[in-house]
Amino acid sequence: MHVLGDDQAAARSALEGLTVRLLQDGERRGRGKAPTGTVTGLRALVLACPDTLAGARDKALVLTGFHYAARAQDPAGLLVSDVTEEERGLIIAILTGKTKHSVRAAKIPYSADPAICPVRAWKAYRTCLVLEADFRWSAPTAPAFVGIDRWGHVTGGMGPDSVTRAITRISQRAGVPVAWTGHSLRIGLATTARGRDAVAVADQGGWARHSRSMLGYMQTEDGWTDNAAAGLT
Repeated sequence: MHVLGDDQAAARSALEGLTVRLLQDGERRGRGKAPTGTVTGLRALVLACPDTLAGARDKALVLTGFHYAARAQDPAGLLVSDVTEEERGLIIAILTGKTKHSVRAAKIPYSADPAICPVRAWKAYRTCLVLEADFRWSAPTAPAFVGIDRWGHVTGGMGPDSVTRAITRISQRAGVPVAWTGHSLRIGLATTARGRDAVAVADQGGWARHSRSMLGYMQTEDGWTDNAAAGLT
């Protein structure tokens, strides 16, 4: 059934009014936005990773994912050949996504802090995988990120759901206040990069330039740091 534009506008207006009334009454709708991944959180996650193949995979998963604003399906869709090691870092060919902007080659440089460096984490994970797993998991056509059971055996490639579960599990192990989800890394990049050139942020994360969605992710963390009223008087 076709809905007239005027009717659509009236429906949106009614819903907005109900939303305001619910907020005024102390109600909250749905789950809201995913928790924001932060640099502080990354440090906690990395410190909590065990010195195992699974721990090396976990570090590489969250650190690289944060630096290219990954959705859960992005690392799940990567092959080994999609990640190229360069002198200045990594180039990751992301071929999944909802729009043409999502398909991109994201450049990830070395971090100043080796403890949370995505490039070093990726190399350590791949070295560990070569040493401990069957050679077929290191082939160019193999999944970039693999599932690993409790005994340290590779079980296959990771799907989007397993990536989401892994990120949540990793964050819970680290004891972050609110467990991260598969979207926390994506929100985290946008929020942490707030104040930098918006076009550069959009290109890195696979948003359309000046995307409303991206701007929505650029959350104000505490309301004080970039408060509009700060310094006015």
